[in-house]
Amino acid sequence: MTTVDRLLELRSAREPEGARVELIEGEICVSPLGDGQHAEVVAELCDRLTDRERRLGCYTGIGLKAPGASAEPAEPDRSDGRAGPIGDRILPDLVLAPRGSFKNELVWQSPDPVLLVAEVTSSSTASRDRVQKIRAYARAGIPLYLLIDREAGEAVVCSGPTGDDYDHKSVHRLGTPVPIPAPLDFTLDTAEF
Repeated sequence: MTTVDRLLELRSAREPEGARVELIEGEICVSPLGDGQHAEVVAELCDRLTDRERRLGCYTGIGLKAPGASAEPAEPDRSDGRAGPIGDRILPDLVLAPRGSFKNELVWQSPDPVLLVAEVTSSSTASRDRVQKIRAYARAGIPLYLLIDREAGEAVVCSGPTGDDYDHKSVHRLGTPVPIPAPLDFTLDTAEF
């Protein structure tokens, strides 16, 4: 376990049960539990994403280890003794990947098998979900980022990760059909969101 992972583990132990502790762009971010509506939207989204394709798993509580911002500090305790970039440690509200992608004992998973990550905004996380997490997921090469922005009443679909951003972003009013591009290629009904 790296020093950073140990630090995050210790910080998580100090927080109230259910609080989410992440490292994004060199900053430790603590988010409280989401409210009931947040949980309902995540559950509904899981159902809609997996109903059409049973080979995919919808995961909550999966931590992703992703490349960090280019100016981040180095981590001194790599197994080869050299300093390397720390990277981000992110806890998406939802991860969509082929079933069986996370059959290991790692706390922080590789983002390689992930097809889509989704975040559902809360008042305490909305600005991070709209800015830093877009950059983090793009740097990780995750093909699709779906943001259910409850405050703005919008679904934002980001696709085509390149560097620190996505090439394509489409914004849709919640309650309307939302086209989800490749690699999933389907229309998401957001009437219940």
